[in-house]
Amino acid sequence: MESGSNSTRRIPKFLLGFSENPDLQFLIFTLFLSMYLVTVLGNLLIIMAIISQSHLHTPMYFFLSNLSFVDICFTSTTVPKMLLNIQAQSKGITYKNCISQMFFFMVFGQLDNLLLAVMAYDRYVAICLPLHYTVIMNPQVCMLLVLLCWVVSFLHALLQSLMVLQLSFCTDVEIPHFFCELNQLAQLTCSNNFPSHLMIHLAPVLLAATSLSAILYSYFKIVSCICAFSSVQKKYKAFSTCASHLSIVSLFYSTGLGVYLSSAVTHSSHSASRASVMYTVVTPMLNPFIYSLRNKDVKRALERLLGGK
Repeated sequence: MESGSNSTRRIPKFLLGFSENPDLQFLIFTLFLSMYLVTVLGNLLIIMAIISQSHLHTPMYFFLSNLSFVDICFTSTTVPKMLLNIQAQSKGITYKNCISQMFFFMVFGQLDNLLLAVMAYDRYVAICLPLHYTVIMNPQVCMLLVLLCWVVSFLHALLQSLMVLQLSFCTDVEIPHFFCELNQLAQLTCSNNFPSHLMIHLAPVLLAATSLSAILYSYFKIVSCICAFSSVQKKYKAFSTCASHLSIVSLFYSTGLGVYLSSAVTHSSHSASRASVMYTVVTPMLNPFIYSLRNKDVKRALERLLGGK
């Protein structure tokens, strides 16, 4: 019985991607290769600018550099495999590679989620407790917060992967997606393992909801604090330091959480696949632009870096 179960778990899997029309494959390949290169280059420039400029060695930019690194890794878990499949005119992915891709996708996806919450807390301390900022957000605390994000993300991905390993598949699996996505795999199983299915659908939503709640609470306190400022210039300066982060939070949660919840309750897989592009590819690509365009310090650092000054 066990060997039969194992055989159903290790059947071939096929990533259907976006379209089976051969005329569109070159267009899709070119589009995603361009977006991937822009994502990697843009986020690398942000990291290099922060490292090279000593005045950016602050908690806010330390977290931003970590976010940029995670965004590169997040996109790299899905897009290169899709590009390789298009180039090789193949849709196959092995069981081991599928589980590995899903694991790392969840690790970096949750890291994005948790780092955004940590960055919101950093802004709360900077604006509401400015006199205690250097004490509260000292380098050791910043490193500890990032390490905690990594540990939680890793444990979450490990738990979810173990849940998937408990599931079995009755026939050859055709995944209507361009990567091995957790909910898509769960919908294609023939096993009736209720605890595993419950954990698969519930755990990511709880983590995302917890992070979003922490962000909303932080900004509620920030807005309350800013409204108490008497100087209009001081209010504008405080709001401007939060603008980039708020833009990224809005983009990430409006696309990612919405797509994830909809894919969990509906079977419109192809539309979910296309919508997933927003938070897996587009959002990491736009993050460097949002921070470089709305943040004068980052913009000046990039100009110095690219200008060789």
